[in-house]
Amino acid sequence: MFTHTIEINMSLRVCNTTIINISHREKLKNQLTNLKISCFICEIMEKMRAMILSECAKIETNPLKLAHIDRHEIKRSKEILLKIEACGVCHSQLHGIEGDWKELGIPPTLPTVPGHEVVGKIVQIGDEVTKFKVGDRAGITPLLEACKDCQYCKEGKEYLCESSIITGESLKGGYTEYITVIEDFATKVPENMKSEYAAPLFCAGITAFKAVKASEPKPNKKIGIFGIGGVGHMAVQFAKVENCDVIAFSRSQNHLDVAKRLGAIDVMVFSENQQEFLDTLKEKHGMLDAAIVFAPADIVTDTAIKSVKKGGLVVIATVGKNPTFMAFEEKTIRGTLIGSTKDMEQVIKICDEKNIEVISQTFPLEKANEALKKLKDSEIEARAVLIP
Repeated sequence: MFTHTIEINMSLRVCNTTIINISHREKLKNQLTNLKISCFICEIMEKMRAMILSECAKIETNPLKLAHIDRHEIKRSKEILLKIEACGVCHSQLHGIEGDWKELGIPPTLPTVPGHEVVGKIVQIGDEVTKFKVGDRAGITPLLEACKDCQYCKEGKEYLCESSIITGESLKGGYTEYITVIEDFATKVPENMKSEYAAPLFCAGITAFKAVKASEPKPNKKIGIFGIGGVGHMAVQFAKVENCDVIAFSRSQNHLDVAKRLGAIDVMVFSENQQEFLDTLKEKHGMLDAAIVFAPADIVTDTAIKSVKKGGLVVIATVGKNPTFMAFEEKTIRGTLIGSTKDMEQVIKICDEKNIEVISQTFPLEKANEALKKLKDSEIEARAVLIP
């Protein structure tokens, strides 16, 4: 029986008798050599399962492949290591995987591990970490890291940092088992909050919250939400928290039924016959005070702008062509992008206190292609979540 103890980041059991701990790969190799134990054991234990994208392709071709890659290790003193418990499946990841956003530089590199709404348990912390302890639960938004020194970071808008590093656009993504992050860019998750509930909050949730916030909500303000899916169904609820009158629009009757159940005062099937749609809206509700667009279609954005009264506000939370509108109508067109770490903390607090509902469907990690295909075919009621 071995009785040596080596200080490390990981644990491995040898012959069911001894646990060896390690902090540096080379130190482990030297120690194992001295103990005449093959380094092969070390290499096996340091691997993790991941769904890898090596080439952009249609999801029907199953472009994500299961592989074993090197497990992430803490390399900086303020980093934490998360054992991933759940990762939400975002529609933007589908666009990246299929190559729809290549002109935007997404994904910036291949191979990559997608996934950017992550929740897990902290299994190790760096020497200078003060915000967390081992055993805490935490989540990561699409913003994996920012410089903390630029104008945007100093204004509390670190999500706009031009030096930002995005979760799921390198081998540091959520479609795997472990991930490291600097503590400042992780948010605590309550122990009583289930992982499959919490994970979607870290992209869909914060996107919905920030978009509603950008719409300048107030009691009885008439807000139209265009696109009721993983993000939109949460936006309905965040707007209701502010006592707004929400009208939901979607092509899917199933999604409209969800919006109605979650508090929308009315729902309407979206039609590309724009004039007919606008006439029906005006007859039923008049013009909107504000609109929020989540549906990634230019016709939806254009219709949303025309649905808003003069002097009204349109929040666009999707990618598309620059919209056109009459300047003399004094409408405000505003973009929005996730939110800050403080925003994320607020999302967790509101969801915990107000019992915001997160509709999700879970899939094992290996079924990532299947989950994305169902998302593409509108067969996911709201949010798919991968469980490693």
